[in-house]
Amino acid sequence: MGRPTAWLLGGLFGLMWVIPVLMTPTTLAQCTSLKTLGTKLTDRRRNFKHNFPINYTIRVHYEEVFKLCNISRLRARVVDLEEGDLQDVWLLVNQEVLKRILRVLPERHPSYKYTSDLEDLFRKIQQVFPPQSDEREPPERIEEIYNRVKEPNSKGWRFVTPKSLLDNCYRTMHCLFKNCFPSEDGEQEC
Repeated sequence: MGRPTAWLLGGLFGLMWVIPVLMTPTTLAQCTSLKTLGTKLTDRRRNFKHNFPINYTIRVHYEEVFKLCNISRLRARVVDLEEGDLQDVWLLVNQEVLKRILRVLPERHPSYKYTSDLEDLFRKIQQVFPPQSDEREPPERIEEIYNRVKEPNSKGWRFVTPKSLLDNCYRTMHCLFKNCFPSEDGEQEC
């Protein structure tokens, strides 16, 4: 009688360790890709601050300036918002930002290869991310962001420096993928 109870308790303890790992929204492959991107993004200061004229800006959609305050605002205002929705928006917005930067850079520009490598990394990250389930539609506000970012003749343009766009990408990545980037003090600013 003692042996089945021990097996049962062992199984329950095993589940207690396995279930949190299975329920984490970000997989090991995603974290590895994101950490590679984070490492690559740390070079943004060298590649963008020193290789562009002072106050050089590019025209982007209002939604492509994706900051920490935008994440907080969306979390507060959008009903049924899931973390996966924000992660998808982050991925789409930053892919479009990189395309815009590449469009204005000549191929011989010192930052062209760096930006092209970032775009390739984003494509690889997109392949690692699971597609959204067809059963659930994203909230309406998220759909609006998708449509505005993809629309070429949208209203609401802003002029932003390429470096600040990549700074936003880096900060929001750390906010949206907390389990991949644990902070030293345990608190994540989001």
